[in-house]
Amino acid sequence: HRDVDDELFARVQGHYDDDTIAELTMIIAWENASSRFNRAFRIPSQGFWKR
Repeated sequence: HRDVDDELFARVQGHYDDDTIAELTMIIAWENASSRFNRAFRIPSQGFWKR
């Protein structure tokens, strides 16, 4: 697990307002959870990304 350090957070704040940061954080968290759910239940990829 990784934390966002103060320096990185300050850089992000230089580009986005608080509402946008919250929305981006939620989107990233949703995609992370969705990916873990799909792996746990062996739901195959839709092919948008190939290894």
